Amino acid sequence: MPSSILRGSERTTPPGLRSGPADPNVEIEVSLYLKDEAPKGGGSREDVAKGRTERLQPVLESVTRFAKASGLSISNADLARRLVQLKGPVSAFESAFGTTLSHFEHQDCTFRGREGVLSVPEELAPHIEAVLGLDNRPAATAKIVFPKNVAVVSFFPNEIVDLYGFPKPEGFAKGQCIGLIELGGGYREGDTATAFKSMDIPPPEVVQISISGASSKPEGDRGADGEVALDIQVAGAAAPGARLAVYFAPNTDQGFVDAITAAVHDAENKPSVLSISWGAPENTWTVQAIAAMNSAFADAAALGVTVCVASGDSLASDGESDGAAHVDFPASSPLVLACGGTTISAPVGRIATEIAWNSDGSGTGGGFSRIFSQPEYQSLGGTARGVPDVAANADPRSGYRILVEGQVMTIGGTSAAAPLWAGLFALLNAGRGTPIGQPHTLLYQNPSAFRDITVGDNKEGKVGFDARPGWDAVTGLGSPNGEALVEVFGVKPAS
Repeated sequence: MPSSILRGSERTTPPGLRSGPADPNVEIEVSLYLKDEAPKGGGSREDVAKGRTERLQPVLESVTRFAKASGLSISNADLARRLVQLKGPVSAFESAFGTTLSHFEHQDCTFRGREGVLSVPEELAPHIEAVLGLDNRPAATAKIVFPKNVAVVSFFPNEIVDLYGFPKPEGFAKGQCIGLIELGGGYREGDTATAFKSMDIPPPEVVQISISGASSKPEGDRGADGEVALDIQVAGAAAPGARLAVYFAPNTDQGFVDAITAAVHDAENKPSVLSISWGAPENTWTVQAIAAMNSAFADAAALGVTVCVASGDSLASDGESDGAAHVDFPASSPLVLACGGTTISAPVGRIATEIAWNSDGSGTGGGFSRIFSQPEYQSLGGTARGVPDVAANADPRSGYRILVEGQVMTIGGTSAAAPLWAGLFALLNAGRGTPIGQPHTLLYQNPSAFRDITVGDNKEGKVGFDARPGWDAVTGLGSPNGEALVEVFGVKPAS
């Protein structure tokens, strides 16, 4: 069968890794994402599923023939998500996609990897957007930071909510669902119950959704377990009454995309907002993985789902060592709300000062994308997508008091800003009675609805940017002014 190179599939491997051939007999599962137009706004998840299934059924039949001829089987087909999952031995996948899979080791990290490009059958090439899962190297890191042996002033999440003046519509966020994407760690129900009792808030309903066998596994990993606890306790405190749907997936590009498509098209929980606190520098992703994830975000926008993403905690370099500025993906996608970080001082129950977060070697990510052009809602004088869009308290020195495995910890990072903003949009959705979806245009048209952050920077040496009046590549438009945002989005006040 004639084949074509799958554009955007090229992979490289960092030098210095020990490698050997992958076991040809090991069974693996691969996610194949099909191309399809984003749904038109206003339709339901059920309508999208029906229309997409009809359009993609002929392609599925072609994939089925290809799988059978290649010695593979279809383990799952969810055409609403544009997803077909193939299962089979490593050797069959190598032959089917024209690649060689290897086993790589580096210190405590082992993974199955590949180099070069993939090939797909000529008849399928126009219909395939991404083939994910052949390579299962870790894809992202949690954007979470702990204090570094310095004096800190911490806040319960609901105290941060009150400092920013979040609205309190009648019933709060009842009827809303916030989706949380997690690529590791887990939570303990006892921690959730105790944390919300300490805040005098009824604990949220938390439902767990397993992606590719991943699940909540609190195993003493302070970073991953802290990330999950932070997301649950911040989002739940910001939006009392909202259901929290937690999507656990393997930390691979396949797992990441699978989790997001599952959340966007979840017809049972129907999240109106997603919070994502994981990511990696743009240059570490394949073009195909970025395309597949961005298509999921386009679906989210059409379905009225707001997606809030942490902008990163490694200042303007985003942890890269090449002496240049980088931004994190998926925060750099123009279809998501990128959330940066600030440092607050609130000695008497109100914010006295708020500056850009840059302390102890960590700080808010921000800068300009090398992949995405500037969207229509931004008028920044350049040509590239600017990151972040908004900000909120994220410095561990003014961090969040979170209960993790029975211990109270102070946690910071833009991982806190993303669920905080997600909770705010769940409240706004509840108050409006209709989902906001993509909020960017209204936000950028109403800069006075923010606490403008004009002091500080995200520089690492000479690399980085300064906060200034208006939007900047440090804290975006600024941190939330809850009362002003109520006016912007037409929220009904509590009676």
